[in-house]
Amino acid sequence: MTNESDNVRKSPPTLVIVHDDAQRWSREFELAGLEASCIELEPSNVSLVCHRKLADFIGELLTGRIDAVLLMTSLGTELLRARAIETTDETRFLNALQDCQLISGSSATTKLLQEWGLAPTLEARKLSGWRSTLQWLESEIELSNKRIAIESTLQDSGLIAGLESRGVRVRKMAPLESQQELAGRIDAALSSRGRDTILVVPSVGAARAVCGTLVAAHLTKETLGHHIVVAFGKDVADYLLQNGIDVNFTTDGESQVSAAKQLASNRETIIARKQNFLMNMSGPNAPANDTNAPWYNSPFMKACRGEPTDVTPVWMMRQAGRYMSEYREVREKISFLDLCANPQLCSEVMCTAVDRLGVDVAIIFSDLLPILVPMGCDLEFVKGDGPVIHNPVRSAADIDRIKPLESNDELQFVMDTVTQTRADLPADMPLIGFSGAPFTLASYMIEGGGSRNYAHAKALMFGDQGAWNELMQRLTDSIVIYLKGQIEAGAQCVQLFDSWAGCLNVQHYRDYVLPFVQQIIQRLPEEVPVINFGTGNPALLPLYADTKASVIGIDWRVRLDEAWETVGHDRAVQGNLDPTILLTDPKTIRAHVKVVLDQAAGRPGHIFNLGHGILPQTPVDNAIALVDAVHELSQR
Repeated sequence: MTNESDNVRKSPPTLVIVHDDAQRWSREFELAGLEASCIELEPSNVSLVCHRKLADFIGELLTGRIDAVLLMTSLGTELLRARAIETTDETRFLNALQDCQLISGSSATTKLLQEWGLAPTLEARKLSGWRSTLQWLESEIELSNKRIAIESTLQDSGLIAGLESRGVRVRKMAPLESQQELAGRIDAALSSRGRDTILVVPSVGAARAVCGTLVAAHLTKETLGHHIVVAFGKDVADYLLQNGIDVNFTTDGESQVSAAKQLASNRETIIARKQNFLMNMSGPNAPANDTNAPWYNSPFMKACRGEPTDVTPVWMMRQAGRYMSEYREVREKISFLDLCANPQLCSEVMCTAVDRLGVDVAIIFSDLLPILVPMGCDLEFVKGDGPVIHNPVRSAADIDRIKPLESNDELQFVMDTVTQTRADLPADMPLIGFSGAPFTLASYMIEGGGSRNYAHAKALMFGDQGAWNELMQRLTDSIVIYLKGQIEAGAQCVQLFDSWAGCLNVQHYRDYVLPFVQQIIQRLPEEVPVINFGTGNPALLPLYADTKASVIGIDWRVRLDEAWETVGHDRAVQGNLDPTILLTDPKTIRAHVKVVLDQAAGRPGHIFNLGHGILPQTPVDNAIALVDAVHELSQR
């Protein structure tokens, strides 16, 4: 009897290529030994819909109220012209375009404009993503108080937020609003070739068309759920992920030849991984209160519920990070934000760490701050300086531009990271999702980055409590949506990181922070454990317990037994070895592990962890020694 994977190896699935020159790509695949079929992108594939935003743009253009027009794709530009000449004189429309600062987003767009007798004022050449596009625009033109129209199919939220933070009034126009015919062709091509057909997206232009067609036709999940999506280059992958399409493999994007060879050599691995993902969805992704789920009676989940365990579960914050050579190798090839936006790599980084360390639970690889981007923050990770928010919140007026999340659409890459990591982990290992807590996120927003004294944040908090409460409520509502999304995507537990709350005294935490953390925990599913972790001020522990979190995280500045007594033995605790102990040697580590375990006294509900994240200079062997020591010394 043969199974599905045997059939895949004997009869490899075909590739479906979507591109405006798909035949050329098909030839490269054939040379690499891959069978491919093509879907050519042509304007005739797309049906135009007259909608108000586009009509408004044309009216503003013709009356001189647009300063600059950024045309991202040749296909969208051609459709824009077709729509315009339905309602106005073509010469008048083209003259109005030329009267603006006309910015071309690609060489194909420039060629099209030249055919119409137009000369772009500026042309972007091979810019890698929205951030470099923004930097390029800022270096070329004065942005403040400009009215700029952007031709875009779907989400360019990073670019738009960055422009708005620099005083630009953005008019977004989407001429590819409805593409039912092309959507039907993609759907038919994939469905007719079986579950594991590979959809190949070779360019950002193709990615825009795929996203526009499938999302507009509400076919994304139905069409791609059981198929494999391959993106050529990180820019293509970023665009697909930003628009809610999971990417199963990303090539280096250097050339057609190398991309085709990479896909050919990795094909079986990609297929096997996708099949494993689909197989695991019905087990590890079971509801949190499903007592038959493989992870339900794991040591970690039992400890969260305060139940006895055979061994104390252990994991470490930042257990996938710079101290590991495997992580550093990945980071040499990709920026931190790009890594966080790549579910495939995030899962690989975390699963590698879990497997090497032997810990009892995984936490998704992500960061506290991506949630702030769709809320209106211009976030950048600067080498040597860490995260920087270029448009910090400093007044009540600034809070007006902070948009609470209404959905996780623009954070789909985080949800996909949860799902992908859940699928790649052993079925009986729980997965933790997380978010920054409201005070820590608000402080980042206000300070614009790291801080020693949180002067700006405290000044707003003490000086205008109404504005502070409004900001905290917007963050609270967003965090609830964000964590619920992670739970629905496959997380069995979530952790709130309040890394900066230790700068507050007890009264200030009670007045300005506690009500919002309580709200979050009350609004999350009751059956999902919540770990509330703060650091820096043990005096806040009773208030952390007042949040009603299932597990209270404890840092190293207080004895574990005293902390547990403070929060109450009806609550599970997590902690609390000083991370610097891991810079010593296995013998010393073992001795300090024993001290913490002795303080826990074998009481049900203890999860061993560090009092904060692993330090970058920690030897990996010492981290492994810690896990081994916890397991050996806590056997019951």
